[in-house]
Amino acid sequence: MNRHKYVPFLHKAQSDTNSILDFVLFSSVPPNFTSTILLPVPEIHQSLLLIYISFYPNLLHVLTLPPDSVAELFKVAAVKSPWMSFIRLLKSFCVTHYRENELELLQRYRRDRRVLLDFILSGSLMKKVVMPPGAVSLDNVDLDQVSVDFVLNCAKKGHMLELSEAIRDYHDGTLFPSMNNAGSTDEFFLVTSAESSGSPPRRPPPLVPDVVATPIVSSLSMSEPVESDLIEESQSLSKSQSLNSSQPKELTVDDIDDFDDDMLEEMDSRRYSRRVLNDASDVVLGLPSFSTGISDEDLRETAYEILLSAAGASGGLIVPSKEKKKDKKSSLMKKLGRSKSQQAGTQSHNSNGLVGLLETMRVQMEISEEMDIRTRRALLSAMVGKVGKRMDTLLVPLELLCCISRTEFSDKKSYIKWQKRQLNMLEEGLVNHPVVGFGESGRKASDLRILLAKIEESESLPSATGDLQRTECLRSLREITIPLAERPARGDLTGEVCHWADGYHLNVRLYEKLLLSVFDVLDEGKLTEEVEEMLELFKSTWRVLGITETIHYTCYAWVLFRQFVITGEQDVLQHAINQLKRIPLKEQRGPQERLHLRSLSCRVQTEKGFEDLTFLQSFLLPIKKWADMRLADYHHHFPEGSKMMENALVVAMVARRLLLEEPELAMQGPPVTDTEQIEIYVLSSIKQAFSRIIQDVETLSDTTNEHPLALLAEQTKKLVKNSTAAYFPILTLRHHNVSAVAVSLIHKLYGIKLKPFLESAEHLTEDVVSVFPAADNLEQNLIAIITSTCGEGTAEAYLKKLNLYKIETVSGTLVLRWVNAQLARISGWVERVMQQENWSPVSAQQRHGSSIVEIYRIVEETVDQFFALKVPMRPGELKSLFRGIDSAFQVYTKHIVDSLADKEDIIPPVPILTRFGRESGIKAFVKKELTDPRLPDIRKSNDINVLTTPTLCVQLNTLYYAISQLNKLEDSIWERWSKKHHSQTIKRPVNGNSKNSTQKDGFDGSRKDINAAIDHMCEFTGTKTIFWDLREQFIDGLYRPSVAQSRLEILIEPLDLVLSQLCDIIVEPLRDRVVTGLLQASLDGLIRVILDGGPSRMFTPADAKFMDEDLEVLKEFFISGGDGLPRGVVENQVVRARQVIKLIGYETRELIEDLRSASEMEVQGGRGKLGADSKTLIRILCHRSDSEASQFLKKQYKIPKSTA
Repeated sequence: MNRHKYVPFLHKAQSDTNSILDFVLFSSVPPNFTSTILLPVPEIHQSLLLIYISFYPNLLHVLTLPPDSVAELFKVAAVKSPWMSFIRLLKSFCVTHYRENELELLQRYRRDRRVLLDFILSGSLMKKVVMPPGAVSLDNVDLDQVSVDFVLNCAKKGHMLELSEAIRDYHDGTLFPSMNNAGSTDEFFLVTSAESSGSPPRRPPPLVPDVVATPIVSSLSMSEPVESDLIEESQSLSKSQSLNSSQPKELTVDDIDDFDDDMLEEMDSRRYSRRVLNDASDVVLGLPSFSTGISDEDLRETAYEILLSAAGASGGLIVPSKEKKKDKKSSLMKKLGRSKSQQAGTQSHNSNGLVGLLETMRVQMEISEEMDIRTRRALLSAMVGKVGKRMDTLLVPLELLCCISRTEFSDKKSYIKWQKRQLNMLEEGLVNHPVVGFGESGRKASDLRILLAKIEESESLPSATGDLQRTECLRSLREITIPLAERPARGDLTGEVCHWADGYHLNVRLYEKLLLSVFDVLDEGKLTEEVEEMLELFKSTWRVLGITETIHYTCYAWVLFRQFVITGEQDVLQHAINQLKRIPLKEQRGPQERLHLRSLSCRVQTEKGFEDLTFLQSFLLPIKKWADMRLADYHHHFPEGSKMMENALVVAMVARRLLLEEPELAMQGPPVTDTEQIEIYVLSSIKQAFSRIIQDVETLSDTTNEHPLALLAEQTKKLVKNSTAAYFPILTLRHHNVSAVAVSLIHKLYGIKLKPFLESAEHLTEDVVSVFPAADNLEQNLIAIITSTCGEGTAEAYLKKLNLYKIETVSGTLVLRWVNAQLARISGWVERVMQQENWSPVSAQQRHGSSIVEIYRIVEETVDQFFALKVPMRPGELKSLFRGIDSAFQVYTKHIVDSLADKEDIIPPVPILTRFGRESGIKAFVKKELTDPRLPDIRKSNDINVLTTPTLCVQLNTLYYAISQLNKLEDSIWERWSKKHHSQTIKRPVNGNSKNSTQKDGFDGSRKDINAAIDHMCEFTGTKTIFWDLREQFIDGLYRPSVAQSRLEILIEPLDLVLSQLCDIIVEPLRDRVVTGLLQASLDGLIRVILDGGPSRMFTPADAKFMDEDLEVLKEFFISGGDGLPRGVVENQVVRARQVIKLIGYETRELIEDLRSASEMEVQGGRGKLGADSKTLIRILCHRSDSEASQFLKKQYKIPKSTA
């Protein structure tokens, strides 16, 4: 900010203040206002500064300089400067010292300007002051808009002052630049625009003639030595001496009065406090205003008069001497240098006994010495001739009116003002608000008003007539007022107590003014050290004012509390709380006091209209209202919680307790408990704090581009955190579940804002993704506070009352939509990659197909996106994701399985059974084979798409990769899910259906299908190798035309080639499973050759030995000396083939007998003695080359004969 911004206004305010000050000091000061002092040069600084302070109280604010600097200033002034130059030097020095803060100095000068103008216009310096239209007194005039030059010109010329003209002159002067005589040549002000006015004139300005002021001190020479010890006691100016003489008169040393410490103390009392005071307009007593217009100053002066009369009743009232103390123990510089506490301590040491205490009270209540002396004399005079009568039973205003004459005042205006106050007090005390009814003396009350008006009217009459009328009226007034004032009340005897100031409205206001004097005049936030003595002294006024213990504590608490509101001093508030706690409850008061308090009531106009208030309600309702208003928004008024809020809470609770005992005149509705009142505070403050947060969020969202609801949730969390740390510990002392009440409301308020957003959410937009997590996190925090601060049963009750946001439900629906869309994308991707797959290994190390890699990539992307959604989710959404991925892998597996050829297409059909016959067996067999449509001849093999062995191996590797990575994927998903929901363990209890939601069974369908596919493909690979690839060598060529001619050994080499190819491609974990499939297929082929070898194969019992040897060869091939399949596995596989070969070794007769018994046993579910079923035995017999078997089969089973 430009520091020269206020310079023009500052110079104008400074110039006005200096003009008024110079006029008051050196022009027309009335004799009784102050004494003009002239001391020899060494003490000129003290004298002049005292005069300056008496008219310029803020100098003590401005002149906060180090003692060395002040002393240097005085030294220069004493040697080189005459009086007027010294004044200007002092002003210049003060302004220079504060030049760095023009705004503060401008405010000080304007305030001083108003004070000095008010003094001139209110005193006798003006002949007459005419108010502007609409103004009744100076209080209605804005003195900042009154021209000082116009006022001073009227005062010097003795003309009547019309304030409307002064105001017009002020506004006319604002059209021109401000001028000052002490300004620097570097400063100038333009009334025109500098840009359009051109360059400044080049000619020099005309010379201004020097104006030489009349020297105030002509007898002082700079060369004259001055000694401080030559100063003698000065004589004061005679009151008859005129200061308005037309002849110039120089002031001499003989005209000087001493300024002693008493004068310093009086001037100290006029200083303005440095404390920044607060506005207390909202803390007003619930009492009606006075119809006579009594002001606070009138009440304060009358209260002091009552205090003097009460002190006089104990014989402590004396009139102080006019003589001044010669001992100057305290100089001005010492007073400027010492602290407030030191000064207060000095005052307490100088005040001893009742006399000293009354002097302290005079200073504290800002009563002038002249008024104090007048009042003391009048009270002592009133007691003359009243033997046996106490001073506190006097009708004080009446006695003062009778004993103080007009001549004791310096001017008529002051006397009229004083008299008006006394008359108003009589009317208010005796007529307007009496505590005792008039009864038959009601006519006297009307007569009293007439007399009061006549006494006031006498001042406007000629002197002789007015004095006569006043004397007669005072005599009649005494005859009426004394009986009215001495009406008995509360059992008093007539004359024991004078009830002139015992009316409810007047007495408490007077007592309030007495209590206000307990505060230090130098620091309104501190109590004086004599507070206990002062309070004890105030008890002497209880008889006059009708004060009881309850009234005292209530009034004192009120005074302390209002002073706290003004100053903000915590110690004062603590004193007020102590006084509130000392107010007796109803049962603690005596019957007489209860009866007395019941009679104290008034009718006042409030916001609700006219209401009847009791005494306690008049004083405590404003206190409670102040506390209620701040506690109803404690987030704003107590930002950090602190001790202040705790004290305000105590004030509110104590005031409530006292007010609840009062008649329900102002308390509407049934009374609430303390707990309910705390809830009212909490609910109100939370609502207002939340409203402010909404306003802040609206502004913040425009700058951050974040959704307002997300910001609102974050700011609300901060509000909850702040409340938990700062406010709940204080409120919990009076309401154990206050935190639950507060967060329940916060939950509701945010829910109201959130509900429309929840209802409109249809997809997972950016706004949804930002709002849902913030709102859900807020809800979880609120629920956590309730569960942690309340008992189990209480917490459950509060949680049931919450209208939960159900964000998971809404969010779950949106997530399901998103998941379904992503799963459709995965399904489409599966179809695409399967069409592009050529089943080549990815690399030598990665021997699976590329399609599964792409599938996992798209699945993992989907999973990452799923967990990147910070919205709340239920286990159902996770299950949906699992199901979708599981389905995708099942589809993928099905595609692989569907690519395999049909097993029936690659296995030759089983030939028809025939019995041994030499002639046509072979021809019939060949003919049957050629006519069978299922025979895989060369023509049909072109139509069958049989995958190659390497392709089958890559597919097997791919399936294995799929199932092995599936476990890692599932583990990763569950781990991320656990982390996501770790913070939600405090959520509402889950239902029983979600008990197994954490079991890792999400991909069980895929696992089952993939494992089944691997088994199927291992079996298919073996079958395809034996029955398709090696069909000619194995199925068609083995044991044909006889066992001896075609042994199994010839198949070992082809099998070894196939096995080597498989082991080179297949992954290690699948090798045993694939080789086992090949072993099974080999054994199936061997059994096929033995049992269904067709008419071209015939066996004898002797062939069993060769077959058994071949079986051992096959077994050892697959065992491969321990490098192949485990022996136990191989042994288990060859058991069935060994049983069939064993049957070949039996004689025909044994086989026929066993077949017969087996047929009978199969009916009962058993087998024959040889352990074979009938079908196997029949096939063994069909391939037996003897007539016995042929005849048996012909006779028993009608099997046709082969032509072989």
